[in-house]
Amino acid sequence: MTAEERRRARDILDAQEGTGPVPVLDAAAAVALLAAARRIAIVGASPEAWRPSHGVMQRLLDAGYDCVPVNPFAGSVLGISAYPTLEAATQAGGRFDLVDVFRRPEHVPAVARSAIATGAGGLWLQLGVVSWEAARIAYDAGMPVVMDRCTAIDLGRVRTGT
Repeated sequence: MTAEERRRARDILDAQEGTGPVPVLDAAAAVALLAAARRIAIVGASPEAWRPSHGVMQRLLDAGYDCVPVNPFAGSVLGISAYPTLEAATQAGGRFDLVDVFRRPEHVPAVARSAIATGAGGLWLQLGVVSWEAARIAYDAGMPVVMDRCTAIDLGRVRTGT
């Protein structure tokens, strides 16, 4: 993705802020949540290099985040052992600061419940993943929610402070 494409994507994401029935974090708060995170669960991480989750996980790892893939059909992603569930990943290594979700919207409410049950610090639904039900579940539990934003795109804002 070129710098111009990233800028346009950020502009689109910013224009969507505050448009839903449940409060989700705005751009500045999303960047702050990402900046404060250290351990991130990548739910739906794929070992396939052409999948967006693979590239995003690589960018987060390159930026120094401790990323753990959660995918019941993958043994490992980018050389890191994958776990079948968020609960199993949490039990093996501890609580996650952020749960980054690459799943179809109909699967996300269950992920939100797992994030709450495991004490995660926030729920981040990737670009194109919109689930107001999951947002409501997390919000009602007091968990910050980011929706329809890409951690890799917002990583640029963490680095520049914008």
